Amino acid sequence: MQLREFLPKTLFGRMLSIILVPMIFVQVITVFIFYERHWDTVTRHMAQNLAGEIALLISDIGTNPDPESITAITEKGWKYFSFPIDFQAGAVLPATSIAPPETYAETMLRRELKRQIKLPWILDISTDPNLIFIDLQMENGVLRIYAGRKRIFSSTSWTFIGWTVGSSIILFGIALMFLRGQVRPIHRLAAAARQLGLGRAAPDYRLEGAREVRLAGRAFQAMRYRIMRQLNERTEMLAGVSHDLRTPLTRMRLQLALMTDNEDTKAISSDISEMEEMIDGYLAFAAGEGDETPQELAVDELLNRLVTQAQKSHKFDITLSPVKDEIPAFPMRRNAIQRAFSNIISNAIRYSTKTIVAIRIRNDEVIITFDDNGAGIPQERRADAIRPFIRLEESRNRRTGGAGLGLSITSDVILSHGGELTLGDSPLGGLRVAIKLPV
Repeated sequence: MQLREFLPKTLFGRMLSIILVPMIFVQVITVFIFYERHWDTVTRHMAQNLAGEIALLISDIGTNPDPESITAITEKGWKYFSFPIDFQAGAVLPATSIAPPETYAETMLRRELKRQIKLPWILDISTDPNLIFIDLQMENGVLRIYAGRKRIFSSTSWTFIGWTVGSSIILFGIALMFLRGQVRPIHRLAAAARQLGLGRAAPDYRLEGAREVRLAGRAFQAMRYRIMRQLNERTEMLAGVSHDLRTPLTRMRLQLALMTDNEDTKAISSDISEMEEMIDGYLAFAAGEGDETPQELAVDELLNRLVTQAQKSHKFDITLSPVKDEIPAFPMRRNAIQRAFSNIISNAIRYSTKTIVAIRIRNDEVIITFDDNGAGIPQERRADAIRPFIRLEESRNRRTGGAGLGLSITSDVILSHGGELTLGDSPLGGLRVAIKLPV
């Protein structure tokens, strides 16, 4: 078990910890020092002074005071110490067990009374919320001295703690507002970068925040502009080349139509058809990264429609497993994602006799698997199968080998949506194509 497992995972949580943890430590150390030094010392001195004043008062009257001594001590106690004093002649202290002290101040006062006063005494600090009763047993009665609770209980300690905790809460609230303001631009930048990675537009992103965040935002905007410009130039270049090639091909077809049919014209016509298929494949490959606007799509409904079409059009044994999870709709480019799934199904139709499609959701990813019973692809060739213009078919026949762009187009489309395409072994004995799409 490591310490980082207990640390906050978000930037806001870590920045908050940087402020909060030192603040808590400072408060704990401050309060500890206050209680250990100030509060303990003050309480001990106050208890010592109160017990000393009581000992001074009773030192002159002895253990059997007469009425004149009682009057003198009463006047002296009120004049110099503000002690109301009451003498109950003939009274005796109750023989009750002494309860343990409830507060630290009571502990200190009991210790000082025991040390400075030799007469039997009882301390009562709970009967009256404002007064302390000290009953002293004389030979001819009980002398009760009333002292204010503030003589041993210092209110400055609670005031100090209140101000310390209150000011900390206020400062923490202010720091929280500033932290939210600093983290919000980073969240917006991360969201815009994620939208770009998923192939979605982020038109509402604007530069804000601290200088470093703005610098990262400018770099992100420049990167997004370069990526989009490169994709557009690539699409335009392939479209232009394909358009230029179609013009001479069209002229060649017209010339062939005017020529007499023979073996040579049939071979040339076959080559022209092959070149047109290659051009269509290149255009499809370029269109996989076009600027189609994403829209909310239900991927399970899209797959169900494609599977149904394959069953009816090609009489192919393909089934969609029952969807157990609730698959949410999320932004996708309809034509591109449909082209990607169609390429996988077309490959399954060409190289196998049975395919099972399954879809499920895990965390924030939709996982789609295509399992067929074909010959599959060897593990060492799977990386090549996704690369563009790589044909695993050894023959030169385009009808069986294609142009080498099917899985490449699919992989590019999935990557442009922020997903991942992997090839593996199918439980049916053939190839498994697994697709992960972030929701």
